[in-house]
Amino acid sequence: MKKHYLLPLLFLLLTCFLPATAQETEICSLGRIGLLERKAIAAPAHVQRMNQYNVSFYKLDLELERNTTGITGHVTTIAHLTSTRLDTFAFELHPAYQIDSVIVNGVKQATISRTAGDVSVKLATPLTQPDKLTATVYYNGNAPVGNAAIGSGFTSATEPAWGNQVTWSLSEPYAAYEWWPVKQVLTDKADSVHVFVTTSADNKVGSNGLLTKVVELPDGRRRHEWKSKYPIAYYLISVAVSNYEEYLIYANPAGAAAPVPILNYVYRGGALETLKPQIDLTAPFMEYFSGLFTLYPFASEKYGHSMAPMGGGMEHQTMTTQSTFTFTLTAHELAHQWFGNNVTCASWQDIWLNEGFASYAEYLALQQFNAPAAASWMQDAHTVVVQQPGGSIFVPDTTNVSRIFNYRLTYKKSAAVVHLLRYVFNNDALFFQALQNYQAQYRDTAATTADLQRVLEETADMDLDYFFEQWYTGEGHPQFSVEWNQLGDQLLLASEQTGSSPVTPFFNLDVEYLIRTTAGNQLVKLPHDEQRKEYVLEVAGEVTGIEVDPNRWLPDVVLKMERNMALASPTEQLATPVVYPNPASKDYLLVSDLPFAPTSAIIYDATGRLISQQPLHRSGEIRVHIANLPAGLFLLQVNGHSQSYRTNFVRMR
Repeated sequence: MKKHYLLPLLFLLLTCFLPATAQETEICSLGRIGLLERKAIAAPAHVQRMNQYNVSFYKLDLELERNTTGITGHVTTIAHLTSTRLDTFAFELHPAYQIDSVIVNGVKQATISRTAGDVSVKLATPLTQPDKLTATVYYNGNAPVGNAAIGSGFTSATEPAWGNQVTWSLSEPYAAYEWWPVKQVLTDKADSVHVFVTTSADNKVGSNGLLTKVVELPDGRRRHEWKSKYPIAYYLISVAVSNYEEYLIYANPAGAAAPVPILNYVYRGGALETLKPQIDLTAPFMEYFSGLFTLYPFASEKYGHSMAPMGGGMEHQTMTTQSTFTFTLTAHELAHQWFGNNVTCASWQDIWLNEGFASYAEYLALQQFNAPAAASWMQDAHTVVVQQPGGSIFVPDTTNVSRIFNYRLTYKKSAAVVHLLRYVFNNDALFFQALQNYQAQYRDTAATTADLQRVLEETADMDLDYFFEQWYTGEGHPQFSVEWNQLGDQLLLASEQTGSSPVTPFFNLDVEYLIRTTAGNQLVKLPHDEQRKEYVLEVAGEVTGIEVDPNRWLPDVVLKMERNMALASPTEQLATPVVYPNPASKDYLLVSDLPFAPTSAIIYDATGRLISQQPLHRSGEIRVHIANLPAGLFLLQVNGHSQSYRTNFVRMR
C-alpha cells in the first residue's frame, strides 16, 4: 500500500510542488513572532505552587463559535500531589475571563485570589497524599489580544482568499491561559485529554485525538467530543472551529497495526480542489519519517490539519493548525509530532530540540522527494546562519518569546547543527538509529539537550562534549583563510580557522576539501584541531582550484582562498594508515598511522552485512579483534568523531 502514495509522487512534485524558497521555509517561524515584545506569564513562586501537583487528565468542555472569541465553559483537572500537603490549587487564567466558581473534590471553594494571570484557590480542606485533586473551573469571557507565538492564544478571523470565518487556538509558548485554565509547565504532561466543544450545527471542530461522538443538542447545536489517550504538553492542546469541508486520506507507515487516518478540515469554497495535491503529500511524508524516526507516535489515533488564517503552522498534537500546505511547511509540522510532541523540550531554553529537528526534516523530505531542491535549502540555511557573527541555539532568556523563536538561531542554525551531527557520525544508519533511540527512550515525556547528547554518545560510542560546547552553548561559526601551493606532485595546504564570535574562537572539526586538478577531482577530509593546520597531500596533475566544504556540511565562511608561492615548509605530513597483518591469521588486526583519533571499528562481510562493532580507545597501538571471524574477505571501517577509514582485509585460518 505504501507504493500507492509513492507512484504518483513524481506527478505531484511536477504539478503542485512549490520550490523551497526562503519565504516558504520561514513561514512557520516568522509567523510566530509578532510585533509585540512577548514575555512569559507566571511568576516563579506561582510555578512552585503549581508544581505541588502533577496533572494526569484535562477535560475542556467549551461553547465556541467560528466568528467570535467568546468562551463559556468549564475545565476539569485531575492530578496527584507531589507534596505531602496541598492547601492551595494554583493555575493560570488570563484576567480577561470571569471565574464563576471553582469546585475541588466536590466542594465549591470560597477563597479565590488573582494576580494578573496567576490564580490561587485556597482549599477549604487541604489535601494530603495520597489524595487526588479533581478541580473544575467554570469561567466565561472574551479572549484577549495576547502573547502567543503567532498572534494571540485564541483568535477569530475571516480568511481573505476563501471568505471562511475561523476561530482557533495557539498556545505556544505561554498563551494557553488565554483561553483555558491551565498549568503551563513543560515537564508536566497530562496523561490524556478530552476536548468537548459545543457549537452551531454547521460547524466542524478540529482537536486532539479521535472524534468519538457528535451529540445533537435540544437547542440545535452539536457537541463534538474529542478524546486522546496519549500524554500531551499543555501548549499542544487545541481547537479550531469553522464550517469546514472534510477530506480524509490514509498513510501506511511500516509497523502500524492499521492505516493511519489523516483528517483534513479545509476551507469551503474551492480550497480543497486547489490544495488537494499538496495535502496528499502528507501520507508519503509520514511513511518516510516513520522509517527514519520510529513509527508515527500517535498511530492508533490520527494525524490531520485544521486550516486557519494564521500565517504559518502550529504542530498541535495529532492535528496541526495550518494556513497553507507548502511542501516544507507540511513536512516541518508533521516532523514535530516526533520532535516536540512525542518528545517535548523540557525547557524553552532547549527549543532547538523541537524546531531544529523539525526544520531539518524539511531538508530530509526534500532529499527524498525532490533532491535538487535539498541542496538549495541547505545553502539558504547556511546563508542565514552566517548573516550575523554571534548567537547560540541555547536560549538564555526564555521570558522573551521573540528570542525563543529567533528564526536564524532556533530554526536555521539549529537545523545546521543537526546536519553537522550527521556529518560527525559519518554513518547515516548509526545517526538515524541514535534519533530512534532518543524517540524511544523519551517517548511521551520531556527531554533536555543533555539527554539527547547522552543518547547520541551511547549509540555511537563517542564523546560529544566538545561538539555541544561549540555548537549548543557556543556562538558563531567557523571562518577559513586558506593558502596553498603545489610543488611537483605535492600539494601544500595551510588552513587557518577563526570563530566569528569571541565566545567560540575555534571549532574543532574535520573539514572536507575538494581539490580540482587537470587529472580530475580529489575529495579529502582533514582534521582541523588547531587554529592553524598545515598539510601535505599527493596530487596528480596540476591543481586548478580548491574548495572548502564542497558538500555544504558546515555553516562557514571562507575569508580567503589563494595560492601562496612562498608556501614551502609544511609542518605536518599526513601519513597513510596501515592495517596489518593482511592477510590476517592472528586473532587481531593492528592499525597504525591514523590521522584521527579512533572511537570504533566496524567489520562487514563481502555482502555488506554487519559482522562486528567494537569500541576503540587510542592508547598505544590500535587493536581490532577478529578471533570469531571465519576465513574470507571483509571490510574494516575505523571511525573517529567525524572521519573514517576503510580498507579490505583477508581473514585466514
